[in-house]
Amino acid sequence: MLTETELVNRLKNEDSSIMSYLYDHYGDVLYGIILHVVKDEETAEEVLQETFLKIWQNKTFYDPRKGKLYTWMLNIARNLAIDTTRGKNFKKNQKNQSFENNVNYLEDKNITNIPTDIIGVKELVNQLDESYKMIIEKVYFEGYTLASAADELGIPTSTLKTRLRAALNILRKKV
Repeated sequence: MLTETELVNRLKNEDSSIMSYLYDHYGDVLYGIILHVVKDEETAEEVLQETFLKIWQNKTFYDPRKGKLYTWMLNIARNLAIDTTRGKNFKKNQKNQSFENNVNYLEDKNITNIPTDIIGVKELVNQLDESYKMIIEKVYFEGYTLASAADELGIPTSTLKTRLRAALNILRKKV
């Protein structure tokens, strides 16, 4: 297993073989997050491919001082998935999706266990106050949009955004 520093160095040095490593070690987790948002296997596979392409194209923008490589990749995947659901074609296609594509896929594939413990993220999140912890889990680990997380937690979106920002600031100080 490569260290985070080794991963970042190989990525920034344009070692294309690192992409296979990243896909092998993070692909299932990213796919699970994407699938949770888009709820369609074929679309999730396309977004996953787009995610790794974007990781490669934007590798120079990654800043280890702002967070872990995994978190950066997770944000790319999540944001692309959310962007996909906002597109007209996606909304039109969703009307035609079969019910079986959407039911219990993550549980059937055992993708729900995100290995964040390996990189220490879950441990850091568990140190947060419960109100912050719930928001981080919904938004980053479960792939909720800000609005849907706010609805799920029964708080205004503006409050959720404020707490999320505060939680991320606390996490940045701990890293």
